[in-house]
Parts: sequence; structure tokens; C-alpha cells
Amino acid sequence: MTIAYVGIGSNLEDPVRQVREALDELDRMPHSRVVKRSSLYRSAPVGHAAQPDFVNAVAQLETGLPAERLLAELQEIEARHGRKRSFPNAPRTLDLDVLLYGELSVDLPGLKVPHPRMRERTFVRRPLIEISPELHKRFNACLEACAGQKIERIA
Repeated sequence: MTIAYVGIGSNLEDPVRQVREALDELDRMPHSRVVKRSSLYRSAPVGHAAQPDFVNAVAQLETGLPAERLLAELQEIEARHGRKRSFPNAPRTLDLDVLLYGELSVDLPGLKVPHPRMRERTFVRRPLIEISPELHKRFNACLEACAGQKIERIA
């Protein structure tokens, strides 16, 4: 089994419900189980700012799925939630990202692990460190990149 971290975000169609349902669905994926769930956080959008705030969380999984299969399962969950990929950083019902997959580095089309922008995003860093404080040292370098990003714990 591999420890993987999945970032979860939504800003459409009742984002709190979308994130909570996604956490439950992650726990039902084959050969996987959610070990830890972060609190929910509200954050301002990054990139395309003319959209509603996001609700974000991070899940720690134990999984027997290879990284590419894990991504495919996450994309199936997104599709069930009506995810549309209209343009980068667009509003979305659900966004699921493989943040970390054990100690593995992956560089494939459509899958980069560790997630290439997670160090720059408070909405990833804060819930990740909440459930795995030992990762804090890996993210100290991103403090400047995350400066000014508003985030609020909501649940």
C-alpha cells in the first residue's frame, strides 16, 4: 500500500456538499481507503479571479492503485460530479488532484507528482500540513509564494 494525498476543491453547486461527498467517494475507491481528512477551508480563487470562492480539503489515502490508475479513478469521480474543463482555473463542481504519491516522482502527460503548483497554494498547503504535520518542513520554502492568499477554516 502507498500513502497518497489528494487535493479536493469545489466552487459550484454547493461546494461544501461536493467536497464532503468526494471524501466519501474516495473512501469507496477500489483498493483504497481514506486514512485522514482535513478540515474544510474557504479560499479565494487563484488565477481566474472572477468566480466564487472555493471550498478545499486534503485526504490522505492508503492505496494499492498505481498512480495513473488513481488519477483515472479521481477523474471518474469528477465526471460523476459534472466536472467540465472549459479553461484553466475555471469554476468547477469538483477538482481532485494527486498531490503526493508515496516518495514517487511522476512526470507523465496529465500527471505530475508531486503536484507542480502545490507549494504555491495555501489552500493545498494548509490542509495538507493539518493532517500530516511532518510535511511542514517540505513546505517552508513556499511561504513567500503563498503570501497574501486568503484562507479560512470552515469545518
